[in-house]
Amino acid sequence: MDNFRNRLIHLHHCRGISWKNIYHILKQDPQLTSLSNLFPYLKEHSPGYPECLSDLNSHTIHEQIRQYPSNQIHAITIFDEEYPALLKEIYQPPWVIYAKGDLSLLHSPRKLAVVGSRESTAYGERAIKYLFPKLIEKDYVIVSGLAKGIDALAHRYAIENNGRTIGVIAGGFYHLYPKETAKMAIEMMRTQLVISEYPPDTRPTRWQFPQRNRIISGLTSGTLVIEAKKKSGSLITANYALNEGREVFALPGSIFSIYSLGTNELIQQGAKMVINPEDIFEEFSF
Repeated sequence: MDNFRNRLIHLHHCRGISWKNIYHILKQDPQLTSLSNLFPYLKEHSPGYPECLSDLNSHTIHEQIRQYPSNQIHAITIFDEEYPALLKEIYQPPWVIYAKGDLSLLHSPRKLAVVGSRESTAYGERAIKYLFPKLIEKDYVIVSGLAKGIDALAHRYAIENNGRTIGVIAGGFYHLYPKETAKMAIEMMRTQLVISEYPPDTRPTRWQFPQRNRIISGLTSGTLVIEAKKKSGSLITANYALNEGREVFALPGSIFSIYSLGTNELIQQGAKMVINPEDIFEEFSF
């Protein structure tokens, strides 16, 4: 199994490899008996074939992977016991997640995604300060995306209330983005947990951020949207949660605030309106 794990993790590092590429490769060769057998398939199906071929033969990648344990980086494949059960249920779950910090948080039964606008307001911050003490008291682990605004506030107030929190980043650990939350991310790698579906040396690109949102909602039983404009990444996260049959909660706001247009619309569409922590508790039976 270790050799299989190593080959899957190596394959996952190859430039140009897609989720579907790995899916079809595993169907053809469930044990990945030889990476060199993949060349004909990749030549036909992977647009980045030359880079992918180079990476399959790369001793540098092999050495990077070998050094992950000494850098406290855990590569967890979908076939490993440590892989979170809820995440396996989503559409296209990551083949490999990379984790740094307290792995036990992945298996906490009470996880709540908290997301919102990158331009948070005083109202959003007050709402988090009001809701979080009781959430933390009930052992909820707060999951968010380490973005500016509501995400950063969610992580910070979870920590300040002596709670636990998981950050899900786009890109890899060696290229933290945005710079405004990089210091918090590094601290969370020591005392909380940060995860990514991308190898540590991956630079974040635009399309990875909406993709990352499916992991934020996928790790949790429910998603709470604090503030969101009418078109917002937070609404993408809420839609992922709905599609996976998870609970969606929204904080109501002023009809005159652009930062509440998205949350008010979610409530119109059936998300549960949250005005106190009990509104969240009563939807779950852990």
